[in-house]
Order: sequence, then C-alpha cells, then structure tokens
Amino acid sequence: MLAFPSNEFGKQEPGTPAEIREFVQKTYGANFPIFEKLATRRGKGQHPVYAFLTAAHDEPNWNFTKFVVGRDGSVLRRFAPNVTPEDARLRAEIDAALARKP
Repeated sequence: MLAFPSNEFGKQEPGTPAEIREFVQKTYGANFPIFEKLATRRGKGQHPVYAFLTAAHDEPNWNFTKFVVGRDGSVLRRFAPNVTPEDARLRAEIDAALARKP
C-alpha cells in the first residue's frame, strides 16, 4: 500500500508532507508510505506515477481513489473513492493479485 496525496480535489491537502502524513496516520491509522503531493490529472504537470496508473484507467476524480497493481507491474483495477479499504471487493482484488505468480 502506497499513498500519493493530491491537493487537486477541493484543496483538501494544503499542508506540508509531514503535516499530511501525521494527519492520515492519526485520522485513518495509516501505517504505510505516504509520499509528497502529486499532480494526478492528465496533461502538463501530471506526475509519471499517475500517467502510469491512468494509462488504461480513469484518472482520480477525488482523493482516496485506489489502484491495484499486480506483481508484474500491470494496473489491474481502479476503485472509486467511496470504496473503503475494508470493502470486500477491494480485498478480493488484492488477494487475487497476491495469489498470482510473478
């Protein structure tokens, strides 16, 4: 699990990387890497991570969009922001990805 914050959605991530990291750790119990803010939308300035993630999938339309990436590096599926980390569909997709041989 990796998190890439963005301030493109309602200016929800105005803080510094340290402030954002502290907020998501305290608020959501995040215990995974949280990177600096990135540009998610296509076009000039889009970060290469999001260019990769959205090459075959819709770009994020709000914070907390999730992408499942397989062991082989392929982007397997995109989940909307309203899909929680506990959602059975997301968990099943992650389990299936982990079960695939590299």
